[in-house]
This record gives sequence, C-alpha cells and structure tokens, in this order.
Amino acid sequence: MQREKQRPASGMAAPGTAGYSGTPLARKLGLAHGQAAALLGVPETIDDINGFGDFASVVRVLPETLLRAFDYIHLFVTERRVLEATAPTLCRVLKTDGMIWISWPKKSSRVPTDITEDVLRKILLPNGLVDIKVCAVDGTWSGLKFVIRKELRGAM
Repeated sequence: MQREKQRPASGMAAPGTAGYSGTPLARKLGLAHGQAAALLGVPETIDDINGFGDFASVVRVLPETLLRAFDYIHLFVTERRVLEATAPTLCRVLKTDGMIWISWPKKSSRVPTDITEDVLRKILLPNGLVDIKVCAVDGTWSGLKFVIRKELRGAM
C-alpha cells in the first residue's frame, strides 16, 4: 500500500513542491528524461531545477551559434531590458516542440523588478511564441511557459 506524502504541519508545501498545490515543481515545469536544457540565471535555491539529473545535456550560457537545440529553456530575469535583449536568441535556439519558461519575482517577494506577465507577453508573443501555463516556482518566483505557435512550427 502506498503512503501519501503528508504536508508539513506549518501549512507550507512539502519539500520538492512549489506553492500550495503539493505538485512537484519538476512535474509542473514538464521536466523529462533526455531533454536538452538551457538553465539561465536559475537561483541556487531552486533545487528541483538545478538538481534535476535526467537532462541529456545542460548549458548555463546560451551559445550564439546554435539553432533549434533545446527542449527546455528556463530564464530567471528581473529586468525587462535583459529579456528584450535575450528573447530573439531564446526563440532561435528553442526546438520547434520545446518550451521556454520565464520566471520573474512575485510582487510579494519585494525583489526589485520591472517584469510582469504583461511585459513577458509584449516581448515574446511578437517572436512567434504563445503562453500556455503559469506556475509558482517558489515563494519568490513565478513562471510563465511559452511555446512556438502551432501554425509556425512547420515553417521552422
């Protein structure tokens, strides 16, 4: 008989989970065995991403010369100008069936930022992406998932 994981008495999510749902962060993000990953600016405290051992490969700096190389890209960002400068490269190196997660500080975190969901959409939607999911990464960071629009995938 399997035992259910119990939530800590404090009401906080169990270790390895994000937010209040109890769902492991790796599952929320769609991390899978064999993915080629680009992990950009991921805080050391996010063990579920940094410690995910099933990636086929991991880079922490985007190579300028690659094309359609990554299944999973996750960028943690606090400044709009950084996202604006990085967005075209993110889109170029993403596999046509891959995903980009952009994480930014929640307002409640009090981490200085000029990033919001609306800012993410203004920058990434014109690059042929569409947002399909949002999640709480941890107490500080939110994440928004983007993929290449279906109608553009065949043309790439």
